[in-house]
Amino acid sequence: MALNGCYCNNIESVNQRRPLDNLGFTSSISAHKLSKNERSASIKSGNDKFHRFVVEMRQTEVPPSKYGTNGRAVKMVPATEVVKKKTISENKVETVNGSKKVVNRASLVRRDTTPALTKTMKPESSKELPPLEELKVLPSDEGFSWANENYNSWQRSIDVWSFVLSLRVRVLLDNAKWAYVGGFTEEKQKSRRRKTASWLRECVLQLGPTFIKLGQLSSTRSDLFPSEFVDELAKLQDKVPAFSPEKARGFIESELGAPINVLFKEFEDRPIAAASLGQVHRAILHNGEKVVIKVQRPGLKKLFDIDLQNLKLIAEYFQNSETLGGPTRDWIGIYEECATILYQEIDYINEGKNADRFRRDFRNIKWVRVPLVYWDYTAMKVLTLEYVPGIKINQVDTLTSRGYDRLRISSRAIEAYLIQILKTGFFHADPHPGNLAIDVDESIIYYDFGMMGEIKSFTRERLLELFYSVYEKDAKKVIQCLIDLGALQPTGDLSAVRRSVQYFLDNLLSQTPDQQQTLSAIGEDLFAIAQDQPFRFPSTFTFVIRAFSTLEGIGYILNPDFSFVKIAAPYAQELLDIRQRQPTGPQLVQQITKQAND
Repeated sequence: MALNGCYCNNIESVNQRRPLDNLGFTSSISAHKLSKNERSASIKSGNDKFHRFVVEMRQTEVPPSKYGTNGRAVKMVPATEVVKKKTISENKVETVNGSKKVVNRASLVRRDTTPALTKTMKPESSKELPPLEELKVLPSDEGFSWANENYNSWQRSIDVWSFVLSLRVRVLLDNAKWAYVGGFTEEKQKSRRRKTASWLRECVLQLGPTFIKLGQLSSTRSDLFPSEFVDELAKLQDKVPAFSPEKARGFIESELGAPINVLFKEFEDRPIAAASLGQVHRAILHNGEKVVIKVQRPGLKKLFDIDLQNLKLIAEYFQNSETLGGPTRDWIGIYEECATILYQEIDYINEGKNADRFRRDFRNIKWVRVPLVYWDYTAMKVLTLEYVPGIKINQVDTLTSRGYDRLRISSRAIEAYLIQILKTGFFHADPHPGNLAIDVDESIIYYDFGMMGEIKSFTRERLLELFYSVYEKDAKKVIQCLIDLGALQPTGDLSAVRRSVQYFLDNLLSQTPDQQQTLSAIGEDLFAIAQDQPFRFPSTFTFVIRAFSTLEGIGYILNPDFSFVKIAAPYAQELLDIRQRQPTGPQLVQQITKQAND
């Protein structure tokens, strides 16, 4: 899920905490210990002044076996007796990627419900959570039919199929030469396609979360859809309606099993970001720590179930249609991939695990930062993360005015992704500017871990073989690698495919340095070939290509002299060193080094 607010524009030290003693709170466990006699006296006297509410908050990673039925790691319960805990001095504190991480202890926060203390606990929102500006959050979703509780499956199916059939007619007319007044021209067709694409985007927005997410996924599939559609659907990344704060509060309370004022000292009603599957609110825990809460849209699972049943029928319809490339396009497989991705994204426990794993992968890289997960405030449909504000990576003027090194930032963005693809095999599948920000120390902050990709060791080996084959201009080997990767079906005569691949390789590798294309242009050329051939690129492959294209675009915004080849050359050479025993190894190293120097 793309959350475009990215907690940006209010840079402040996450470690700056306001003293809590005057609010009736403390981070010191030992300060609140009661002796056995004190506890007995308070219980015998029945004095409510000594009633305590204990909230345990762990930031450590929690194995799945410890989750409750609602996905939460630990229940929050009132207690009349404080269980003896270790003092803070007895515990270890580890720093990971610039964030404090609590190890081997539960940080207790206790509230005394005496009248004097209750009065002091009044929230001061103007000081604690300063307002954010320029938020791209549209009005509430209340006007949409899919947000209506009485909206049933029959109505939904009618809406979905009406949209699909209307789109089918529009596409047929766009491609029919007889439908153009005054004769057919490519310019007229492009103009009409742009109008259809604009209509498509508006329809997708009206149809709601499932189709918004599918539209975002489709914006990465230039191998399947016309460029006009891809460009228009990419605009869905920034504009998604929010749902009401009343719904958000109710949903959080239902999922976490406690009222908002018990869970949080302060909760901000206005979301700082809204996306197709949910939205993000800021809050403050009772111990003063600032967090962001990602809340799933109410009723989303039910809507997904209805929509995906219809989409399966649509995929079968496309598969049987020759005009939609049925024989050469695995629409059923594409549907199954999309369904898997969508269901994974609405599992916030899974997203929390993804964030923890991603942080572990970069534990030795100090300039990559991943927000901590607060498992005690996380469930299947509510995810609470450390509040890590930053400047959007593409906000060049702000970065420049604050003296940030744009060249270093552009290099780090690419290097971090190369590490994900070539070393860890676990990568962020949606690194657009809304999900990347810059910290005060020029670290790269990653947000949103709902859509992640994984490259298995076998796939990495095949990609390495593909890498060698490309630089050897060996179309036959390239085709075999694509077959091994599942991107090409080994059926029928592949002579035409081989000629297309050879033409692509000859043009790509014969360019002089001043003729070299951007990654985006190379990807478009590759997908253009795929549209006329029996290719079916796995979603992982298309995610990687789109991600590198996006990051390259960010690189050029930050640094006009940006060169992906120069940044990638050391990593490519490291890969080639693995095959140094092969005769072609040294020559390939020299070739890549020469291109980087040029």
